Amino acid sequence: MAEHTRDTGELARALRAAVGGEVDFSPAARALTTMDASNYRRVPAGVVAPRDADDVAAVLEVCRHHGVPVVPRGAGTSIAGQATGTGVVLDFTRHMNKILDVTPEERTARVQPGVVQARLQDAARPHGLLFGPDPSTHSRCTLGGMIGNNACGSHSVAWGTTADNVHALSVLTYAGTRHRLARGGPPDSGPAGLTDLVDRNLALLRTGYPEGLPRRISGYALDALLPEKGADLARAFCGSEGTLAVLTEATVRLVAAPAARALAVIGHPDESAAAEAAAGLLPYAPLTVEGMAEDLVPAGHGLPRGGAWLFVETGGDSPAQARDRAERILRAADALDGTVVDDPAAVRALWRLREDASGTATRRADGGEAWPGWEDCAVPPARLGAYLRDFRALLAQHGLRGTPYGHFGDGCVHVRIDFDLLSKDGVRRFRAFSEQVAALVVAHGGSLSGEHGDGQARAELLPKMYGDELVGLFGRFKDLWDPAGGMNPGMLVRPDPLDANLRFAVLPARPVDVAFGYPQDGGDFAGAVRRCVGVAKCRTEDAAAGGGVMCPSYRVTGEEQHSTRGRARLLHEMLAGEIVTDGWRSTEVRDALDLCLSCKGCRSDCPVGVDMATYKAEFLHHHYAGRRRPAAHYAMGRLPRWLRAAAPLAPLVNAAARVRLLAALAKRLAGVAPERDLPRLAPETFRRWLRDHMGDRAEVLEQGRTAVLWPDTFTDHLSPSAGRAAVRVMEAAGIGIVLPPGRVCCGLTYVSTGQLDLARKVMRHTLDVVEPLLDLDVPVVVLEPSCAATLRTDLPELLGDDPRTARLAGSVRTFAQAVEECAPDWEPPVIGRPVAGQTHCHQHAVLGDAAERRLRERAGLHGALSGGCCGLAGNFGFEKGHYEVSVACAEEQLLPAVRAAASGTELLADGFSCRTQLEQLAGRRARHLAEVLAEALDERPGRGRDERPDRGPVTK
Repeated sequence: MAEHTRDTGELARALRAAVGGEVDFSPAARALTTMDASNYRRVPAGVVAPRDADDVAAVLEVCRHHGVPVVPRGAGTSIAGQATGTGVVLDFTRHMNKILDVTPEERTARVQPGVVQARLQDAARPHGLLFGPDPSTHSRCTLGGMIGNNACGSHSVAWGTTADNVHALSVLTYAGTRHRLARGGPPDSGPAGLTDLVDRNLALLRTGYPEGLPRRISGYALDALLPEKGADLARAFCGSEGTLAVLTEATVRLVAAPAARALAVIGHPDESAAAEAAAGLLPYAPLTVEGMAEDLVPAGHGLPRGGAWLFVETGGDSPAQARDRAERILRAADALDGTVVDDPAAVRALWRLREDASGTATRRADGGEAWPGWEDCAVPPARLGAYLRDFRALLAQHGLRGTPYGHFGDGCVHVRIDFDLLSKDGVRRFRAFSEQVAALVVAHGGSLSGEHGDGQARAELLPKMYGDELVGLFGRFKDLWDPAGGMNPGMLVRPDPLDANLRFAVLPARPVDVAFGYPQDGGDFAGAVRRCVGVAKCRTEDAAAGGGVMCPSYRVTGEEQHSTRGRARLLHEMLAGEIVTDGWRSTEVRDALDLCLSCKGCRSDCPVGVDMATYKAEFLHHHYAGRRRPAAHYAMGRLPRWLRAAAPLAPLVNAAARVRLLAALAKRLAGVAPERDLPRLAPETFRRWLRDHMGDRAEVLEQGRTAVLWPDTFTDHLSPSAGRAAVRVMEAAGIGIVLPPGRVCCGLTYVSTGQLDLARKVMRHTLDVVEPLLDLDVPVVVLEPSCAATLRTDLPELLGDDPRTARLAGSVRTFAQAVEECAPDWEPPVIGRPVAGQTHCHQHAVLGDAAERRLRERAGLHGALSGGCCGLAGNFGFEKGHYEVSVACAEEQLLPAVRAAASGTELLADGFSCRTQLEQLAGRRARHLAEVLAEALDERPGRGRDERPDRGPVTK
């Protein structure tokens, strides 16, 4: 289309006057939509979130008047670049995200384009129905995006692609005309000239498409318009990648959900062997036949013996029938090993391995980066094994590495390849490989895209697959719909080159000066930011689907800028300097990071291990360098200093905090939310109590039954009861206790507020204090999970040049880990009560809670603790302006679980923040696991040999 207007201000004003939804041309909005999950980056003029179809029509009219392109966008998880664009981006996820109706008797649902696939499944499930296509991004991808890409997912062997499950579509063209495209509807319901175009090219349409390809997604599906195929305009529209018109509503087909399912996990020597076996399982009518190799599976996976596996799901009217079908498939498979799993929780865990592969494959075990440049071709299933062998040979020829995985039953392969997209030579190799592998796919009778569309990544290569004549027909088809070329230009038809608009080209060529070491990213902050590939697992509305914690602030606000991906995108654009131009001083990045709880959930739940808590601390360190900080940074960020100073005056400070006017003044000066109560200071610190308790007693160190007990700031000054209880339990278990000879601090509050120079100073002092204890080679027990996580991760990443950091970090244990390690034969008291409460988010992300679960089970404390984040998250929930978000986070899982708990339920929370949140919002007192065990010890009649009350600590 013609060069569009340069006056974006005039365009924005015209859109605001015409549209009821939000119009955002700010640097932040543009930065958040420069990329999808592909290698590509294009800068849009602005973003509009339309409220309804009339808003869409108004946007098109204004953009048409100004000569500006339009790019429809769902969740932005496309991996071929088609969700990026230079004009106005239409964001359907904010308002046009409703399920309009579900009609069980007709097995259909009517939806708006921004509906998330998982929400449609939730609506259909009570009727015993589901929507068949289910990409691995089902927890965040939208129906509009699925229709635009003709998405498939793992169950396509049973229920087909999105195009197979569409009944009718309502669309608006760039010219403003409305069309209703229905399966079996009139052939002239599309744009004028379409029937004539088909009639004049019947021979080409009948012979130009490869046969035997269940996953032929590339190009336009013009063969669906043939008379013998019902002139199906709705099917032909699917997979058009936003290049024809804007979808405003869809009616989709639902299928009966199996009453029960089972999963056969079948081990093979390698992925080629698995691929060759996959086609032979199709006659058994499985629901899925998925394949992946050991490169993508974490250590300790517990899968059957093999170097690659097929995940074959079966359904049935009963669990026994589903399992019988899975066992039949397992017997028929020529496999090294295999097992059948039908426990729903175990099945979900196995599927999570497969669904995370699109992110996991991006980071190799040796730290190398891999990218989606050749992501999802498909060949006839019977040809898949031979294709994979040839593909591996081509990778080796180019000196590249990649691990194929995907929908083996449909012949569809995903792979992330370690292209060098940072250098000119690397980009040239990327192009050469893409051209050669396209020829290889065609030689095997395949499709360049088997699921994710062509976009910019493959559209340039379509003549290799279809020939110039059919690709020319694609252009004429596009022009009938969009003669002005305003719909998503540069995609699919007359595409941009596959090596243009690469998103890494704008990043700094040399590493920027940073405080953290980023050891997993070669010390390069840009490399750390590059970790985010855009699969958007952080954009889920369900914490469990996101992995357990990530990303609490997004689930509260629903705003892209509050997702892990959104923040990573803003940091990317900050480094690029084109849209976000103020570098470390950027207000756009600061505002997006303001609601980051530093929960570290993304460190474990993000498939590629993005660590936004660290990036936030880094940014705040630079942003406030040489400048005045918010009051909360001085008050709560330096909390250990203030608590030490106030400790001798604890009764007086507590009394003052009970005076409303004094408390209000103190909170205002400290930047504390007025809705919060100030925590009470302990009349006696844990350290003082422990010194008195230890007295002058000392014993000979008993190797394997001794631990250093870390008096963290929160336990010392605010919750010493947890520390006293831990001492009681450790003594009962026969564990000798060593106390650091001086004051220690992990530096958590300094890190979380970005005061990294002070954090390093505090950490170096701590290392000096504990250095003599490191030679003991004993566990260091840290009762507060956030402090333990800081010592385990932030300490070595901030002071990587000090060899003592690795020794200390490697010694850190949680309370339960230390009991299990130092007293493996100790039997805890059997309490026999249900539990509710919170697993600390830092424990989930960094430390793990397996030892805690085992200790609870041994103590007869049954039930699970809540996931997610309590919402207080250290200083976050206390800071002014964060109260409502903090409460909303708690209301997601923690507070409902506690309210629903039966009488007599023990409330557990090892984190001080979690306990404080429960006390202030629910009026309920939760306890550290050590407190519950210590109380039970005191109530248990009689004491065993290892429970002598006079067993003292070994030294002080």
